[in-house]
Amino acid sequence: MRRSGLLGAAAGLGIAAAGVGAGMAAYEVYSRLRPRTSAAGKVVLITGGSRGLGLAMAREFAAQGARLVLCARDERELDAAAAELTDGGSEVLAVPCDVTVQEDVVRMVNEASARFGGIDVLINNAGIIAVGPVASQTLVDYHEAMDVMFWGMVYPTLAVLPQMIRRGGGHIGNVTSIGGKIAVPHLVPYGCAKFAAVGFSEGLRAELARYNIRVTTAVPGLMRTGSHLNAYFKGNHRQEFTWFSLGATLPGVAMNANRAARRIVAAVLRGQAEIVLTPQAKLAVLAHGLAPGLTSDLLGWVNRLLPQPGDAAARHPGAESETALTRSFLTKLGREAAREFNQEPARRLDPGAA
Repeated sequence: MRRSGLLGAAAGLGIAAAGVGAGMAAYEVYSRLRPRTSAAGKVVLITGGSRGLGLAMAREFAAQGARLVLCARDERELDAAAAELTDGGSEVLAVPCDVTVQEDVVRMVNEASARFGGIDVLINNAGIIAVGPVASQTLVDYHEAMDVMFWGMVYPTLAVLPQMIRRGGGHIGNVTSIGGKIAVPHLVPYGCAKFAAVGFSEGLRAELARYNIRVTTAVPGLMRTGSHLNAYFKGNHRQEFTWFSLGATLPGVAMNANRAARRIVAAVLRGQAEIVLTPQAKLAVLAHGLAPGLTSDLLGWVNRLLPQPGDAAARHPGAESETALTRSFLTKLGREAAREFNQEPARRLDPGAA
């Protein structure tokens, strides 16, 4: 009796998974068939736009004829990104801004609005990555993650909303993470902030639809942006950097950042509710939705394979955590991505553009 009950439950779970999967596939096809608004002539504000995925999206919007506002904390990186885009024929305003400070964000939005007349598309992309076991994380790590990836999303959104509501339309794209759908070991502060970002984004979409403001939640999996070199690592930082950099680099595991940028930009301009990038991320979201407890337990087993806590007090950037393995041919694509997306290790670390 017990065996038959388990078989029945397994069969029921399989049928449910198939049904949910078919429904998700159908909705994604429908979303992709929806007409897309052109970015030509639109004013697009991208936080964390000086490097990484933010820079890749800026290039995509620029190719479509958008006028760009880029913000990040590192003025030198901003100037480099703006010069590249301007040389390509785009109109660009680069504004140094700390998205964790509301007054800074308001000043930046006012400056951009004065220059271009208003913001048509807001891309909340600023982020920071801190990797390490929970025993190595401090309150500072949690505060910093929430400041950059939650409040750093809330402040720009609240700053542009009044003008979008007055105009009766706009697009907001919120770059979250698979870590905002599933709590991943050794990324707890990051996951907390990304879960908050997902909730904020989904709630915004429901409330702002009445004003013709379309909010898109972008959920990337691992991407090759070179950001692992500027992420922070705690505990046994070289071991932590090794597993993380391989995941963020290897083909078949990490997605090409240009491809990710094209898909996110297209989803935002269509007004799509959500886009989950990479098959692995889609499968993980589906599994967690159907069996959250089982998924958490499986991740508990994965955690046993990850490095144990080491020096809890110290925090090291990826560029200072290299090993022979991370310098090998295995991470060649990651090093190329770092050069392509303004993530060179010699650059000053800027949590506003992860």
